[in-house]
Amino acid sequence: MSMPFAEVIGDPITQSKSPVIHGFWLERLGIEGEYNRCHVTAGELHGYLDERRADANWRGCNVTMPHKQAIIPFLDRVDAMAARIGAVNTVVCEDGALVGYNTDAPGFLEPLRREMAQTHLFRMARILGTGGAARAIVAALADAGAVLVLAGRDPDKARAMLDALDPDGEHHAAPLSHFAEPTDFAFDDREGCLDLVVNASPLGMRGQPPLPFDFSHVPPRSICYDIVTVPLRTPFLEQASQRGFRTIDGLSMLIGQADHAFRRFFGARPPRGEDDELRRRLTA
Repeated sequence: MSMPFAEVIGDPITQSKSPVIHGFWLERLGIEGEYNRCHVTAGELHGYLDERRADANWRGCNVTMPHKQAIIPFLDRVDAMAARIGAVNTVVCEDGALVGYNTDAPGFLEPLRREMAQTHLFRMARILGTGGAARAIVAALADAGAVLVLAGRDPDKARAMLDALDPDGEHHAAPLSHFAEPTDFAFDDREGCLDLVVNASPLGMRGQPPLPFDFSHVPPRSICYDIVTVPLRTPFLEQASQRGFRTIDGLSMLIGQADHAFRRFFGARPPRGEDDELRRRLTA
């Protein structure tokens, strides 16, 4: 008997952890459904969507590299946030129409929901990296009322990203090298403020160069957030923890964005009270 299914597509695709996440939730909720990986090349993308659109059991797909932008012209409609970010990571079949969403933005904010529900005198985020993930993070934090310092190897690219995603915001662009050197800036205690330092780059990932960062740039009471998932405890997070800062790892965003996609695919809330067990499976 056929059953509802969703999947993740990309090229390559074997590295994706999405089947573990969605499969765990389907199992725990007792939902008759499947979530698979599907290798789709750039040349196969249009044909893949035409074929899946005709399948009554297909609920949609998550989209990973390198298709997050390339898939947009083949969709019937794109959600406003996804259009603004310029990337789609979730496609849902809604009454026969293929609709694109970006769940990276709300997924990034999910582990910060308690802080975002509070009132602050000032919110500032230092974001390191100007790639595709950074676009979703910039849009999410700008909408949450944060003043942003976006750092990249090319400050002009950082400036252009800020201007495109939040043209009315009073944000700042900086070279990534600025954060590699010590600063003697005297921070106040930042009571009543929310400060974030986010590594939105692949630096620090296994097989990549280390993140060049000096912790003299981190204000007191900051939260340090790294979206890298391999290794889960990056050198950046380890150093932050040793200095007494609260840390958030890359699985938090990965699980958070999957939560938003799962609801659209299967019409149910994931059992988030079991995140500890899910993490054990993801890191086994």
